Amino acid sequence: MSIRLVALLALFAALAHGKPGYGPGEQDWGYVDVRPGAHMFYWLYYTTANVSSYTERPLAIWLQGGPGASSTGYGNFEELGPVDLYGDWRSWTWVKDMNVLFIDNPVGSGFSYVDNTAFYTATNKEIALDLVELMKGFYTLHPEFEEVPLHIFCESYGGKMAPEFALELYYAKKRGEVKSNLTSVALGDPWTSPIDSVLAWGPFLREMGIVDHAGYNAIQEAANFTAQLVEEERWIQATYQWGNTQWEVMKASKGVDFYNVLKETKGGLYQRSKALTSEERLYRTMVKYDIDEDRTKLLEDLMRGPVAETLGIPSNVIWGSQSGTTFDIHRTDFMKPVIHIVNELLEKTPLKVGVFSGGLDLICATPGTVNWIAKLDWSRKDEYLAAPRNGITVDRILEGYQKTGGNFTMFWINRSGHMAPADNPAAMSHVLREFTSFG
Repeated sequence: MSIRLVALLALFAALAHGKPGYGPGEQDWGYVDVRPGAHMFYWLYYTTANVSSYTERPLAIWLQGGPGASSTGYGNFEELGPVDLYGDWRSWTWVKDMNVLFIDNPVGSGFSYVDNTAFYTATNKEIALDLVELMKGFYTLHPEFEEVPLHIFCESYGGKMAPEFALELYYAKKRGEVKSNLTSVALGDPWTSPIDSVLAWGPFLREMGIVDHAGYNAIQEAANFTAQLVEEERWIQATYQWGNTQWEVMKASKGVDFYNVLKETKGGLYQRSKALTSEERLYRTMVKYDIDEDRTKLLEDLMRGPVAETLGIPSNVIWGSQSGTTFDIHRTDFMKPVIHIVNELLEKTPLKVGVFSGGLDLICATPGTVNWIAKLDWSRKDEYLAAPRNGITVDRILEGYQKTGGNFTMFWINRSGHMAPADNPAAMSHVLREFTSFG
C-alpha cells in the first residue's frame, strides 16, 4: 500500500464519524482476535467536546479490575461513561473531554470470550501481550488514532495489568511492531502490591474506629499469615488466605463496605457470605464489584439485554458468563506484586506514571499503596522524595493532594472510595488534566 494511500485512508478515518450506539454520542465497537480462539471486545466513545475533529483530544483507555470485571459494564455505566446505570446523562463523563476506549480484558471478561478453556490467559504477562494485540488491531481499524496521545487508566486489579501492558506496548512500539503515541499510565486504587494492601486493612480500620483492638488483632493475624505465604511464594494458598482475611474483616466490622468504608451497609447482611469459600468471597468482591446484589443484577440485565441487542453482540456471547473461570485461572497469579514492572516503566521509558487513591477505599487502602510506592527504586526517586505535597483545589474546594518527582506522581483523592471517577469527579478532572493536558 502506498504512503499516499495510507495518508488518504487516515484522513478519511479522521473525518469519518462513528455510529449510533447505546446512549448518546458517536461510538464504535467490535472484536479483535488477539490469538486464535481468543476474542477481545472494545467499545470506543468519540469525544463530545466542541472540537473540529475528535483527534484533537487524547485517547484514554479504561481497564477494570478483577481479573474478570468488565470495563464496558462497570467502568462505563458505574463510573465514567456518558450515561449511568439508569440511562441518565452523567455530567462528569470523561467523554465530554476526550475519546474513551473501554476494553473487556482479560479474555473471558464482559463481552470478551474464548472458544474453549485452552485460550484463557493465566499470567499478567499473557494479559499484557493480549492487550498489545488488541491495540494493533484497534490501530488497524482506526489509524487516525496512531498520532493521538494515548493514556492508559485503570482501577483495582488493573493496577497489575496496566503497568505491564504499558511496558509491553512501549517495547512493541520500539521494535516497530505498532505505531502509537503512548504517553502515560495512571493506576487507580491499584492492586499493584496485593500484600501491602492486605496488611493495611487492620491498621486502617482500627484508626477509623471501625474495628476495636480485638478485631484488629484477628485481622492482623490473618493478614500476617497471608504475608508469610506470599514470602514463601505459595501463591494459590496466599489467594485462599486473602479470602480468609476478608472474612475476618467482615466479622470484626459487621460488614463494612470494601469499596468505601463510609458507605451505608445493611447490618447482618455480611453473614450471608459465611457459607461461601474464601475464593468465592474473593470473586464476589473483586469481579462482581458491588455487594449490592440488586444493583449488580440491574447491570447484568442491562448488559445482557438492551446493550447486547443494540451492539449486535453474537447470541452465543453472554456478558460476564466466563468471568468466573477467568478469575479462577488467575488465582496462581493473583497475589504476585508487580512493583518491579512499575520500576522498569520509571527507569527505562519516558512515560508519565501516576497513582491515584481514594482515602475511603479499603480493598486497596491508601496506606498500603503509599507503602509499596516507598519500595520503588529508580534513579529519580530522590526527586520524588524531596518534592512538596501540594493540595488539589477545584473551585476553591480542597479535593485532595499530589506529589510529583521525576516522571512519577501520586494523587490522594478526598471523599472517595475505590471508584474515584464516580466518588469525586472534581478531583479526577484535575488528575485527567495533569496527565492528558486536554483543553
